Amino acid sequence: MTKMRWKSFPHAAKAYDYAGGALEKNWERLHAGDREPFPSPATVKTRFAAHPKLKAAGDAETVAETLQDAWRAYHRGDFAAAVELAGKLGPIGANAAAKAINIYATYLVDDLAEKTRLFQDAAERAEGLQKLAPDNANAFYLHAQALGRYSQGVSVAKALAEGLGGKIRHSLETALKIEPRHADAHIALGAYHAEIVDKIGGMIASLTYGASKEAAIKHFEQAIKLNPGSAIARMEYANALAMLFGAAKLKQATALYEEAATSKPMDAMERLDVEAAKAELEE
Repeated sequence: MTKMRWKSFPHAAKAYDYAGGALEKNWERLHAGDREPFPSPATVKTRFAAHPKLKAAGDAETVAETLQDAWRAYHRGDFAAAVELAGKLGPIGANAAAKAINIYATYLVDDLAEKTRLFQDAAERAEGLQKLAPDNANAFYLHAQALGRYSQGVSVAKALAEGLGGKIRHSLETALKIEPRHADAHIALGAYHAEIVDKIGGMIASLTYGASKEAAIKHFEQAIKLNPGSAIARMEYANALAMLFGAAKLKQATALYEEAATSKPMDAMERLDVEAAKAELEE
């Protein structure tokens, strides 16, 4: 994966360089959406104790240091370095690697075939961690995120025909069962409900997949409550309102995009979210 030609983060990244203790100091804000625990030696030791097969990655101190460096690379937009560093650790590095791949593929890759390969790779990494650590919320969330983005690329209808709808929902619901305050999983579930209702209609969506407009809105509102500063929560909510209600909710959708566009990004992912919101408003 790291042998491919990676595109550079297209914005100034100095503000997102969390060197030394700055990473831990800002961790809670940086991971307000996904609730990923800070990878301290103590956290790594706890994971090793609970899931001994993860120990193949090395001793806790070394693993923690490498994981922190992988997350630093991710936050500053050096997605290639994040994947390379996290990949050296095997499954315990899967969350950092999969998130870097998902964000990179979503925003910086145009070629559909390349996007597909990247999302499949991220999903496989997440599945590997699920098998060894079935209590890891982000192993399920990032699996669903990868499959969800893949589905949007190939068309939601085709993805449903391939049976991906059930896999995405299962992973998201599992993530929320493990971590109920996982705002990003709520965002993804909101998008899941909205996409299915939009593509196959409310009645069939409800009967076949248990999807509904009401559930979509509920998840988006919960996501914003849990992570008030999230730009992507507002963007996905706005997209869902446009899909589900059209012109009737245009004013609310526009307001959500305006809020997203004026959000203060704390890392590369959030900067890409904000720039996407600005671009949408300019169209």
